[in-house]
Amino acid sequence: MRTILLAAAASLVAATPALANEARVEARGGIVWSQGDSEAIAGVAAGYDYDLGSTAFVGAEVTADKILTGNTRVTFGFNGRGGAKLGENGKLYVVGGYNTKNCEFCDGTWTAGAGYQHAFGNVYGKVEYRHFFVDNNQPDFNAVAVGVGYKF
Repeated sequence: MRTILLAAAASLVAATPALANEARVEARGGIVWSQGDSEAIAGVAAGYDYDLGSTAFVGAEVTADKILTGNTRVTFGFNGRGGAKLGENGKLYVVGGYNTKNCEFCDGTWTAGAGYQHAFGNVYGKVEYRHFFVDNNQPDFNAVAVGVGYKF
């Protein structure tokens, strides 16, 4: 029995490099805007993507972003993403999830967006658009960010 378990564990370890699933961390910055006003944003993210064959993927990520102006908080996001793998290095995806409130009297927001990520070895760059759906008769807002990350 012990030999069978060891053989099964060894086969799983040997098969792992064949999978292209990847963990990633990144830093990013950009701009957020609504009704003619705009502010800079900066943040970090960590995620994990799962392959769905050779042409598609799904993933999960957590984020921490800050609008770079007074009276705002770091907002934490819990997101899912999925899309198409374009060749060996590109990923075109949709993304959405929930972000915690970014100011004392704000509510959390749901988000939806899209992006493109391109790998240069283990380093990648990306550009992403998000729309934030705000409740309580407040205006929605938008953000565009560029990021640089490392995948492993």
